[in-house]
Amino acid sequence: MTSIRFAYIWQYVVDSHRREFLDAYGAGGEWVKLFSRDPNYIETVLLRDANDEHRYITIDYWTSRSARDAFQNTYRDEFLELDKRCAEFTSKEGFLGDFDLVGSSNA
Repeated sequence: MTSIRFAYIWQYVVDSHRREFLDAYGAGGEWVKLFSRDPNYIETVLLRDANDEHRYITIDYWTSRSARDAFQNTYRDEFLELDKRCAEFTSKEGFLGDFDLVGSSNA
């Protein structure tokens, strides 16, 4: 099993393009397919706010921050193209931060 050491977290507000958003950001979506090209990618978790059906969070898990950064450099063109295409699915998005795993034997 691959050790999770790093999480990359984003927040989205989705109004009229919910189906397209879920198709792109969900477990079998376009982002997961792109990230899966890299052996240091672990998984993406998509969360919907229990109190606001328009608010979503994605948590992308990687073995390390440097692995995520290397992926973004290697797949820069594909990443930017997909990001541009998916921008229309959200009315607002924001980067919440880069997080290191703590409190575990993996940290």
